[in-house]
Amino acid sequence: MLERSTTQPHALRLSFKTSTQTPLLVCFSHLRWDFVWQRPQHLLSRAAKHYSVLVIEEPIFKPGVSAHMDISERPQGVVVAVPILPEGLAPEDVLAEQHDLIGDLIGREGKRPRVFWYYTPMALAFTSDLECDLCIYDNMDELSLFRGASQELLALENDLFARSDLVFTGGMSLYEAKRGRHHSIHAFPSSIEFGHFSKARSIKQDPMDQAPIPFPRLGFFGVIDERMDVGLVGQAADLRPDWNFVMIGPVVKIDPATLPQRPNIHWLGGKSYSELPHYLSGWNVGFMPFALNEATRFISPTKTPEFLAAGVPVVSTPITDVVRPYGEKGLVEIAQDADEVVSKVEVILSRPKEAWLARVDRHLAAGSWDKTWASMHKLMLDVVNGTIKRRASSLPFYATTPAE
Repeated sequence: MLERSTTQPHALRLSFKTSTQTPLLVCFSHLRWDFVWQRPQHLLSRAAKHYSVLVIEEPIFKPGVSAHMDISERPQGVVVAVPILPEGLAPEDVLAEQHDLIGDLIGREGKRPRVFWYYTPMALAFTSDLECDLCIYDNMDELSLFRGASQELLALENDLFARSDLVFTGGMSLYEAKRGRHHSIHAFPSSIEFGHFSKARSIKQDPMDQAPIPFPRLGFFGVIDERMDVGLVGQAADLRPDWNFVMIGPVVKIDPATLPQRPNIHWLGGKSYSELPHYLSGWNVGFMPFALNEATRFISPTKTPEFLAAGVPVVSTPITDVVRPYGEKGLVEIAQDADEVVSKVEVILSRPKEAWLARVDRHLAAGSWDKTWASMHKLMLDVVNGTIKRRASSLPFYATTPAE
């Protein structure tokens, strides 16, 4: 029997049990909604203007519980469902429990039009028999190259390509690698919520934990994992002990003990999306010390345009989707090693900012998460209306237009 969270029951009834004519968009995600605000949150919070959006996360295991779905609503109008499963289940039972909980929640067949939106092919292992009217794979990263990736992932991704009506990619390099695998694949690189990050240009007060840190400051924000070249951070800090490195973000999948400890490196932990402009306002340079490894081969860092919108010049290692277009346009400085990091930072610290910022703003004006979602939604409606050929069999679909 399905048990539901009672933390916000009234809000849940209003959002999740809406009119049967409102299409339901079910997102299967390997990322927690409340972890780091990034691509899924940007897109799905906008999708909530058109659809009832349900995000189904990966399970959480607890001792002595009966399998149930913990359901709660977020301020963006999105409902989040987390399978809560007992510890010690065999892998096949984990899949079976997720399948049953999801089936109980949304039904095997839709009573209203519904979209399945996948961020992880692994979810196909327990949803392949559920019917949807439109299937989308938003391939934001090459998950098979990340640390701890399952051996099943590639096979399931092949199945997901076969099932999907549309495939979106999180960057141009990923698009180039996969464009031959689907008849309707489209690149949507990281975009920007300009109004949010541009607030950093006018904020004058430092957060309390940053205020004591001397200038000049080089800053990073994001998930700190195997994609960060922590050795490069330490080397750059050693070369310029009078520079301070402000590192913001949760540490995952790597041992925190491996992070370089120096008097001029400050690991401040994770911060909320709303807090980020306050930290960026006090940085002289943005630092993107990505490792050059399999996990970063196809990444398109969302923080690149976010740094720029904040008015913070950036030095990055040569990630393909940073070099193209930001490095080639002179918007971001590219450095191969610690010595180059130092020399590029020195260039930034010595040059006037106005001409660079004018070029940045011209570039950023061409894109936004609103425009990205609008383009994606048009493609979705084109499939529904027959302009784009379907791959999957489908039922009648009715899209809604948000109230003006």
